[in-house]
Amino acid sequence: MTTNKFLFTSESVSEGHPDKVCDRISDEVVDLYFREAIKAGYEPSRIRVACEAAATTNRVALLGEMRGPETITTDMVEDVVRQAVRDIGYEQDGFHWETLKLDNWLHGQSEDIAAGVDEGTGTYTEEGAGDQGIMFGYASDETDELMPAPISYSHRILKRMAELRHSGERPEFQPDAKSQVTMAYQDGLPVGVDAVVVSTQHGKGYSASDIRELVRPIVAEILPDGWFPDEDSFYVNPTGNFVIGGPDGDAGLTGRKIIVDTYGGSAPHGGGAFSGKDPTKVDRSAAYAARYLAKNVVAAGLAKRCTLQLSYAIGVAKPLSINVNLHDTANTDERMLERRLMEVMDLSPRGIRTTLGLNRPIFARTAAYGHFGRTPDNEGGFSWEKLDLVDSLKDLAG
Repeated sequence: MTTNKFLFTSESVSEGHPDKVCDRISDEVVDLYFREAIKAGYEPSRIRVACEAAATTNRVALLGEMRGPETITTDMVEDVVRQAVRDIGYEQDGFHWETLKLDNWLHGQSEDIAAGVDEGTGTYTEEGAGDQGIMFGYASDETDELMPAPISYSHRILKRMAELRHSGERPEFQPDAKSQVTMAYQDGLPVGVDAVVVSTQHGKGYSASDIRELVRPIVAEILPDGWFPDEDSFYVNPTGNFVIGGPDGDAGLTGRKIIVDTYGGSAPHGGGAFSGKDPTKVDRSAAYAARYLAKNVVAAGLAKRCTLQLSYAIGVAKPLSINVNLHDTANTDERMLERRLMEVMDLSPRGIRTTLGLNRPIFARTAAYGHFGRTPDNEGGFSWEKLDLVDSLKDLAG
């Protein structure tokens, strides 16, 4: 009998990585529009935000199209940008929340695009999708959160490092960091870790070996017992010094970490980024819906792995297609499951936003450490991680 052994690697980046700084800024602008809409009595479903950010040495630029209450001012936008950078922890000579220069080039949404999305306008009068596209959701029983193990452990390492930095316990760490975990699989199951890479920005005066020994116990804490890699496969700051980092060391842009945001390469990606987009953009909301359905399929015991694809046309409410792939681990019929999923959830853009409660300020919290595999909170964040469809699917088993 042949044993199927292979390695698979995923990476994560911290909240202080230049691209993640931009994702956070963009999502703070989305949340601002929803907060102010609620305060002003403006219908939240009419909010439209497509905000891109770029960051470099002591400079941030905002570009995009918006629609919302007139109470939102440029000062409000500037405040959320600076507070986001401050919260991440940037108070460096080359990138400081207080002294950075902000260029705000946000402007109103195109009427032509709005006509395709707003109900009662455009060729199709139903409220349509904000763009065409394909979106994927995925779930696997490799971890408790039903996520692939390599990306899950990569996120956890960096999140723990950030917690220690913010608490003051590890002031040596600075905001910019990356991790990478190479997982060993046997017969489709993770059985160990073959290699770990961590690169972290740090304060002056520390050697690579100093930082290595500070990172070591964090990795050991996160990985299961016995899974710490061999010493020659444990890499920390392989280039040596990493003092200059963040947007001062490398320019950042919104939407450049789409694999980090999702499944670490374990599943297909439709290509559309999430951050900076209100939930009428199906790049974001339908990807959340696809994860929600895939996770409930695996939790219901219908498969060990599930990949789900949705597709949309701009201005059209009904999804053009749904495809379920259970990767030869099925305990049900895939075509029958597709029909059931369309019955248990309204997959129109409005239906997704209503079911998952997306018309609210819940997006900045998604900007780092993954949009998936997180814990739903009492403010409506990560609602797509709930397992409330399991009972509606269990009868399909067998």
